[in-house]
Amino acid sequence: MEDDVVMREVVSHKLTGEGFGVKTAGDGNSGYALIEQEKPDLVILDIMMPGMDGNQVLERLRSHKDKKIADTPVIVLSNIWNKEQILEAKKYNVAEYMIKAYFTPDEILAKIKHVLKLDIEN
Repeated sequence: MEDDVVMREVVSHKLTGEGFGVKTAGDGNSGYALIEQEKPDLVILDIMMPGMDGNQVLERLRSHKDKKIADTPVIVLSNIWNKEQILEAKKYNVAEYMIKAYFTPDEILAKIKHVLKLDIEN
């Protein structure tokens, strides 16, 4: 879930080019609905989004009655880098908290492969 269209397209293009199936959402409400519908293997989540923000998505996700949804690995990809926000996200057991401005699409891909325990060389 990413409200920035350019960032959403860049990451989506990188992942589809690597053979990943990708579904995108531009806000928290539609993104959360998509998670419930698709039950993805991984969620990439921005914090600042219209509608439901990333913290609200995390709270709802982790308290979901369906264990597959509740246990979905989440990588936060945000430009919010203050300590309080990072700690807030980490209390929801996020797999990674990445600052958008500091990572290239290749580095994001490597983190995704690491979280999914995929061979990074392939």
